[in-house]
Amino acid sequence: MVDEHPIDDQAKLDHEPKLNRFFKAAVKTRASDLHLKTGQPAKLRLFGELKNTTGEILTAEKIEELVFEILSPIQKKFFLEHGTIDFAHEIEGEHRFRTNVFRQRGMISLAARRVNTVIPPFEELNLPSVLADICESRQGLVLVVGPTGCGKTTTIASMIDYINRTRSCHIITIEDPIEYLFKDAKAIVSQREIGLDTRDFEEALTYLMRQDPDVVFVGEMRDARTVTAGMRASETGHLVFGTLHSANASQAVHRLLDLFPQNERDLVRQTLSLALRAVISQVLLPCLKEGVDRIPAVEVLINNASARKLISDGREGDLPSVIRTSQQEGMQDLTYNLCELIKDGSIDPKDAFKYAPNKEELKMALKGITTTGGIL
Repeated sequence: MVDEHPIDDQAKLDHEPKLNRFFKAAVKTRASDLHLKTGQPAKLRLFGELKNTTGEILTAEKIEELVFEILSPIQKKFFLEHGTIDFAHEIEGEHRFRTNVFRQRGMISLAARRVNTVIPPFEELNLPSVLADICESRQGLVLVVGPTGCGKTTTIASMIDYINRTRSCHIITIEDPIEYLFKDAKAIVSQREIGLDTRDFEEALTYLMRQDPDVVFVGEMRDARTVTAGMRASETGHLVFGTLHSANASQAVHRLLDLFPQNERDLVRQTLSLALRAVISQVLLPCLKEGVDRIPAVEVLINNASARKLISDGREGDLPSVIRTSQQEGMQDLTYNLCELIKDGSIDPKDAFKYAPNKEELKMALKGITTTGGIL
């Protein structure tokens, strides 16, 4: 009997998109990102730094050929009309990339973020245990904030997976595109992708409450409508997750309010002070421990009575003081966490000082002195 498997394998290789060799290189090197730009070799982000690959210099024609090969006709039409498109690309049935194709100076570029298909628990991500307590909440708005590439999506995926494994409920995610794939466990998880399952966020949010959700992930809080829908859902007995590009809890409140016209902000402020459950702020730093590429430094604000009062009164700039004085409630100060990561040998002090909100406070913390005069 002739073994036909080698022929089948060769056929698969012949039909495989040529762009996949770049994605495979990212997987092999454990790069976090892949970049393609005209006039440059393909670049991979390793340990936070972009590095050139040894491949050829890419021409505009080559990139167009590579990209158009993996776009469906509908996706290609959307890209040609809008000049940008987000989608998820999967290789070998197990490696997923959140991919953005865009035009710059009339030429096509690509930026892809590698997403782990296995959703790690809090412990493996070095996240604080208080996140489990937040997941036990039955309602409220939970924001995970930080700069681009800080692991916000992974943190929320871990939180949603925790709920999926521990609670009988209906979880709905609205994503652009879907990154992590959830398998129903104790909960059922409905994942809706923009452009595939629904036209846009506005349409998805309009019909959201008719789908009987208990937990909702609405992606990035990018406009007033999304924020309003999230707050309304949290007020009516739902646990709502969202992400935001901001450095900390006080900046997150500012960013949300800035999405609304000036004459609406007082009402939004009062609503937010009641709807907010927690703000988790994080940054990713290179890790010194073997087997761990990067480790998060995390700040956690729980919206207790003191925090609600500050937000309501327009004094969100004082929220750091609530975090520092309420660690017994599960809150965690970023400076304190950076200090702990230095002490246990997880991060280089030089990296910690790059991300410290106040370098003098970190210096004092390393000496065992808090800003309130206490000892760490």
